Amino acid sequence: MKTTLATISVSMLLVAQVRAAPEMAISNGRISGEERDGVRSYKGIPFAAPPVGDLRWKPPQPVQPWDGVRDCTKFGAICPQPKSILGQKQGKASEDCLFLNVWTAATNVDAKLPVMVWIHGGGCTTGAGSQPSYDGTALARQGVVLVTINYRLGPFGYFAHPLLSKESPHGVSGNYGHLDQIAALQWVQKNIAAFGGDPQCVTIFGESAGAMSVCRLMVSPQAVGLFQRAIAESGGVHGRNRHLRETRLLQPSMEAEGERLAKALGCDQAEKPLVALRAKSADELLAAANPAQGLYGKGTKYGPIVDGWTIPDDPGAMFDQGKQHDVPFMMGANADEGTLFLRQMPVQSAAAYKLMVRALAGRHADEALKLLPCAGDEDVKAAFTRFSTVTAFVAPARALARAMEQKKSPAFLYHFTRVSPNAKRLGLGATHGAEIGYVFDTFRSAGTLADKDRELSKVMQACWVQFAKTGNPNGAGLPKWPAYKTATDEHLEFGDEVRVGHGLYKEACDLLEQLKNERAKKVP
Repeated sequence: MKTTLATISVSMLLVAQVRAAPEMAISNGRISGEERDGVRSYKGIPFAAPPVGDLRWKPPQPVQPWDGVRDCTKFGAICPQPKSILGQKQGKASEDCLFLNVWTAATNVDAKLPVMVWIHGGGCTTGAGSQPSYDGTALARQGVVLVTINYRLGPFGYFAHPLLSKESPHGVSGNYGHLDQIAALQWVQKNIAAFGGDPQCVTIFGESAGAMSVCRLMVSPQAVGLFQRAIAESGGVHGRNRHLRETRLLQPSMEAEGERLAKALGCDQAEKPLVALRAKSADELLAAANPAQGLYGKGTKYGPIVDGWTIPDDPGAMFDQGKQHDVPFMMGANADEGTLFLRQMPVQSAAAYKLMVRALAGRHADEALKLLPCAGDEDVKAAFTRFSTVTAFVAPARALARAMEQKKSPAFLYHFTRVSPNAKRLGLGATHGAEIGYVFDTFRSAGTLADKDRELSKVMQACWVQFAKTGNPNGAGLPKWPAYKTATDEHLEFGDEVRVGHGLYKEACDLLEQLKNERAKKVP
């Protein structure tokens, strides 16, 4: 009986910690949320009209005002998507998915707290702003207003077709997920003051595809003035970028991909192909599109498209030319990014690994194999992890930092190396996405953490918040973090210790930069 009473008492205590948050008015109506331990949350707020029916594959449209008070205590639906390769739980899916979530500890509308807007990863194919790892409670307690967003994914967010381009006033198609992100930032400008946030102090940040989205927003004309700082965690734009009408690096144009999908769905010969395509169910569309996941997953790679309008040119080239927005920028990568992609490993032997490196490096292959070696078949997994980490994450982060030297705003480069006890047990190392739990203080296996993990989480949160407040992660009680300069090539390591390092994979990154520049000269 004592156990039962104790259980009841704990349950009552937990219930008492959660209460209704004050109703509030935003641009489209009134909303209600909930408050837990001083942090108010409002979930499932629509920032655009449902992109369904005739609005499928249209830029986001305004939300229609509602009567009464909208219940915003539960997350909205996620965009339809394939089952995640990470095995993450997925909520209700619907094309009516353009929702965002807000956490705030502000006590009045005049607080003018810095705002942080999180763009989730998932290869532009999976994920949602409602994932437990992105809970904004801890960051809100640190003095920011935290926003997480959904955006259209895969064939719903990045499907292009000549007929869609023809019906567009801009003559383009395919960047609907990208435009959703812009619409969410426009919603922040209109509404975030009601939550105690400062619309003139907005930081966009994201991981993986979210980081890549951040970089593309950095070169998008429609995003000018919508944010004042940016953070890219494990993702950049120097690499393969899909183009609307051009075949680049053996990748067909996205309009050609769209025509292929229309044919696969049997809509290409319809009297009105777009009507036929929009009549297909989400499940039919997903099955025919077969969107790829991960670095090496099979299927169609969906994501933001170089369309000459909202993404005017190859984003990597735009950074190299100094055409990115002039805002403070923080970027970095993890020490063992590649372990997450071992299950997709396209090579199984040392010989196959060497062929892969030679295909990448061409006439520089011997040098590349010295810098990223593979001793034998028993070393393939370690070599592949190192190869993926450096080529897909470390080198692109450094390229972003170097490109920012052309701007007045500073860049800050980091390297995350901490391996938690749980990650060590699983053999993952500091894998792709490992830093997220530290930034958000949302560790999945809290019981397996060491004191160092909790201490590191506090330091990283403080640096991220300080950057959001001032555009500089340095401050009283925080580790010294030098702004990036090519001459010194310094970064801040977040690991068992927090310390300044320099020359991270320097020779390999130098070679990859040379390859990138040589390839750029060959591709018009």
